[in-house]
Amino acid sequence: MSWNEPGGGNNGPRDPWGGGNQGPPDLDEAFKKLQQSIAGLFGGGGRRGGGGPAKGGASNALVGVVLGGVLAVWGLMGFYQLDEQERAVVLRFGEYHATLTPGLQWNPPLIDEVITVNTTKVRAAGLREVMLTQDENIVEVSMSVQYVISDPRDFVLQVRDPEVSLQHAAQSALRHVVGDTTMDLVLTEGRAAIGFEVRDRLQQYLNDYTTGIQVSKINIDESKPPAQVQGAFDDVIKAREDEERVKNEAQSYANGIVPEARGGAQRMLEESNAYRDQVIARADGEAQRFNQLLTEYRKAPEVTRERLYIDSVQSVYANTNKVMVDVDGGNNVLYLPLDKMVPNAGQPRSNGGRSGMSERNMREISDQVTEQLRRDMDAAAARRGGR
Repeated sequence: MSWNEPGGGNNGPRDPWGGGNQGPPDLDEAFKKLQQSIAGLFGGGGRRGGGGPAKGGASNALVGVVLGGVLAVWGLMGFYQLDEQERAVVLRFGEYHATLTPGLQWNPPLIDEVITVNTTKVRAAGLREVMLTQDENIVEVSMSVQYVISDPRDFVLQVRDPEVSLQHAAQSALRHVVGDTTMDLVLTEGRAAIGFEVRDRLQQYLNDYTTGIQVSKINIDESKPPAQVQGAFDDVIKAREDEERVKNEAQSYANGIVPEARGGAQRMLEESNAYRDQVIARADGEAQRFNQLLTEYRKAPEVTRERLYIDSVQSVYANTNKVMVDVDGGNNVLYLPLDKMVPNAGQPRSNGGRSGMSERNMREISDQVTEQLRRDMDAAAARRGGR
């Protein structure tokens, strides 16, 4: 109904507030009606006219059912479940109230704000920075940070954005550590030590900021020179690797040749000692034999002298493969090819020529020589008889 629609009293405009031709209704009257409705909801309304109580009671019962349902829904909305890896930070009217542990929990909706935080999940953050080393060289380092939330209250309330603070603290710690390290260590075997030092320094920064973050591991994923000088650095690294390879080969050769040389030297010492003992023993034996021979010579000089002569001749003839025979009464010199008569007679003898033929070989040679001499003598006698 519009304000100017006819139908009001005295043919004036109709009042939308339900009154007469005056303005808006009185506020006191509106508050009184509201109080009566609430009182009727709880069973205390006043009676107004004959049909008032029945109609007012039904309206109050309907309002009570609606309010009860709203309260029930409101209460059910406050129940929730926390898992083992979760913690809940409760804010009541915007102020910290409590930190709840796993289990079934209830907080009044619209009054408490519940912020759930996973405290066992391992989170990761990565960064890549270009920075100066201690020896004023530029390197590019890629690093990843693994962390967990150790204090949910500090993580939620103390810092506005703790993960951004983690990024800034990690950059600061990495630059500080790399700035105190030479380029060779950053690019090669010093990466593990850099990771440990960055973790300790980063954890100290996070504790000072009360971020509630616990750093579990730092990984230096990659460290390399800038792309503009990558070729030169590759050549340097290759030269360094060649140097290490040559050193290892030289060390391997030394490990092989030095024990062999020591073994050869020890063998020569042992052979020298054996030769010395052999010479001494042989000299002692020769001296003892000479003394015994001297004793025998004093007893029988002629026999001993003859024996020595025969032994000397035998030792000389034992080393030759030719025999010269002088026949009595003849001018011819008989030549006996002992190297062909006796197998292996022409081969050189071992043991320095000291050992002669065996007795069996000597007997065979003597028999052959005697038989040959007999034939030659018979032939010579036959030629003389024919003349």
